[in-house]
Amino acid sequence: MHSQSQSESYAKAGVDITAGYRAVELMKQHIARTMTSGVCSDVGGFGGLFELDITGMTRPVLVSGTDGVGTKLKLAFLMDKHDTVGIDCVAMCVNDIICVGAKPLFFLDYIACGKNVPERIAEIVKGVSEGCVQSGCALIGGETAEMPGFYPVDEYDLAGYSTGVVDKSKIIDNKTMQPGDVIIALPSSGVHSNGFSLVRKVFDVENRDLKAPVEALGGKSIGETLLTPTKIYVKPVLALLEAVKVKGISHITGGGFYENIPRSIPEGLGAVIDRKAVKVLPIFELIAKEGNIPERDMFNTFNMGVGMSIVVAKEDADKALAILKEKGEDPYVIGEIVASDEKIVIQD
Repeated sequence: MHSQSQSESYAKAGVDITAGYRAVELMKQHIARTMTSGVCSDVGGFGGLFELDITGMTRPVLVSGTDGVGTKLKLAFLMDKHDTVGIDCVAMCVNDIICVGAKPLFFLDYIACGKNVPERIAEIVKGVSEGCVQSGCALIGGETAEMPGFYPVDEYDLAGYSTGVVDKSKIIDNKTMQPGDVIIALPSSGVHSNGFSLVRKVFDVENRDLKAPVEALGGKSIGETLLTPTKIYVKPVLALLEAVKVKGISHITGGGFYENIPRSIPEGLGAVIDRKAVKVLPIFELIAKEGNIPERDMFNTFNMGVGMSIVVAKEDADKALAILKEKGEDPYVIGEIVASDEKIVIQD
């Protein structure tokens, strides 16, 4: 395959087109895990084809999300571990899509690198594939761009894009939100993929032993803890949407509580968060301590242990908690909706 495709002139400029073919062959086994019934094309074509099944839908609406992994990739470079950042890439897209009630259908990735090392590209795609499996979507295409002179030879960037679908009548509508509604937290797995410019500064990651065990982290290293992939909430949230009227969902990403929780709350209402209820993970306590960062800034930068917040009516709270627990989550109540012009208050 592609035996006639080679260019010595291009290779002298730093681009090995045959490495791209080897990378595709290595990643195929991982991509195969993600195949769903809607996939109509094989990897290697000019476009990814997906047949949309709208059975039972009256007015299907497509919902799209795109994102990258950000400077968390610097930790992957330093740790020379590349098989989990793909999960982060998928998570950042699909977790946004479910905030409107949509089911992710397919995903495409974009990897730009200084040098195409097929084994490393395959490791990245292995993580992307795992993220797709966790969210029930298919990896139907992607692009690997070798860009010598633009990226250092041992570095790369990773971004992705996903499309989902929801019946128009089932799009989450926060107009039904009212005072007394309950805010449920879904725990995060760690820092996820946000705030890493600050994390890297606080821990001085380029000059630190990232693999040394840290007592405050339960014996785990800083590197291992920081590279913990972003949790994907698609399947438990979709199960919840089938059984309970959900009034709002926020994916807690960059900007933390203060920026993201208000995004799902309509005018005239606000969120009151019980600070004592929030189960802050040890990594955030360590960041705050080592960086001497005020708590307000921590809650305005990081997820603090809450990866997603969900608003339901008070009478539906117990049922919602039970469904989420049944799906493997450890949900808990962190606050309520109130009539207020102040979008969010975190109180002791």
